[in-house]
Amino acid sequence: MSRALAPVAGLVLAALALSLAAPAAQPPAAAKADDDKPYPHPNGYVCYRAEKPPVIDGDLSDAAWAAAPWTEAFVDIEGDKRPKPRFRTRVKMVWDDEALYIAADMEEPHVWGTLKDHDSVIFYDNDFEVFLDPDGDNHLYGELEVNALNTTWDLLLSKPYKDSGNAINAWEILGLKTAVKINGTLNDPSDTDKGWTLEIKWPWKSARELVHVGNTPVPPKDGHQWRINFSRVEWDIEIVDGKYKKVPKRAEHNWVWSPQGAIDMHRPERWGYVQFSTAKPGASKFEPDPNWDAREALHRAYYAQNAHKKAHGKYAAKLADLGLKLPADRLKFEPTRTGYELTWTDSKRAFSLTNDGRFR
Repeated sequence: MSRALAPVAGLVLAALALSLAAPAAQPPAAAKADDDKPYPHPNGYVCYRAEKPPVIDGDLSDAAWAAAPWTEAFVDIEGDKRPKPRFRTRVKMVWDDEALYIAADMEEPHVWGTLKDHDSVIFYDNDFEVFLDPDGDNHLYGELEVNALNTTWDLLLSKPYKDSGNAINAWEILGLKTAVKINGTLNDPSDTDKGWTLEIKWPWKSARELVHVGNTPVPPKDGHQWRINFSRVEWDIEIVDGKYKKVPKRAEHNWVWSPQGAIDMHRPERWGYVQFSTAKPGASKFEPDPNWDAREALHRAYYAQNAHKKAHGKYAAKLADLGLKLPADRLKFEPTRTGYELTWTDSKRAFSLTNDGRFR
């Protein structure tokens, strides 16, 4: 979550998050001359069905993991305009009838952690984060954060913070299992560590709670795609009196699987895709979202409307006022009582996006 954190309404923990993190939370930036460019298709991963699920113990030596491919190494959350991460992070995924399983491998010469209470604001430590939206409508999605002490924080987001969404901190991932293995020593500055590995079991019974769209089966079926992304928060540290200490007044690093283009993990329209497969590992190829052009065009107009409102205090009454290079015969705009609805129509289907970011 990191600097993208917004206040969690009505919760004591959120008051702490607000006081410490809210000043850095930023609304969408105003439009620039180069903003009217297509956003590239996010990363995709083929998730194969495991013959035998991995044991959740933090050790990635299970046969299920041996057969699964690694993702690309993580990059900066803003993408190529920022330097590459200095430590490698990568992920594997498998699935079965019961759950989605995630393995993360993080290089780290100094593994540390301080937070021990469940539902602490975990990204105040170095952490690993998962964001999951099964039906891809940008609303009602889950977030999980884990640190090297295996302390967890799970959240349910009604919609992104930028769209006035709230986080439900009391929500729990039913049946969640996580485990960490330290390849070195925890909280010991006197040596150099190799890093830490993490295993996660996210049961389908909890993933069902994240489905808005009725035709999204849970568990998924062969070939189905869900939206998912991963983030690693990394703080610069120094050693003071034999203990690790975060360097004062220095922002954290945000390293992710599929770049967001901004320091904001809560842009689910830019998350990656996980494609479920029942084929033999290695036999399937990731297929780009056939509706990506529609999704991308609608979101380009959405961000332009946000920038217009920030600059002028209201949404543009006509799409022509946004100066977008999008075909007028496909993209339509309709004002609504609460804002607007955008519609994109191609030869086969129609897609819509509301001013609060929900895609249909």
